[in-house]
Amino acid sequence: MSGQTLETIDSEKQPPLIQQIRLIGIEAPDLRQRPWGTAAKERLEELIGSKPVVLESDIETKDQYDRELAYLWQDGVLLNERLLAEGYGLFVSRSLNNKYDERLESAQEFARVMGLGIWNPEKPMRLTPAEFRNQYR
Repeated sequence: MSGQTLETIDSEKQPPLIQQIRLIGIEAPDLRQRPWGTAAKERLEELIGSKPVVLESDIETKDQYDRELAYLWQDGVLLNERLLAEGYGLFVSRSLNNKYDERLESAQEFARVMGLGIWNPEKPMRLTPAEFRNQYR
């Protein structure tokens, strides 16, 4: 699990199937990108807790690594949006999966203006996750 991926158990399948889920519209800091990567992972775990979540697909349902692509809902809250609004990642539009792009982009803008998480002016994240991975492979 990271700030943009999680594992779910599909108990309707026999035997139960563990699925890798990639959140649509979020690029969370790499786990090695301290302290932001760890903070994003912990916040996603905290938001989910032990409560059930609902996965919503868009046009493309899988990524190149065969992970399910999804919007994550819990109690009527779009968790992808919440993570961005709290500054735990960057909004990245993913090709055809753009159902909530406006909401996600607005959430990122809120975090940026408020200086939350990766946007904290005293300790900003200087490299995007992609730049970080390219530089520190």
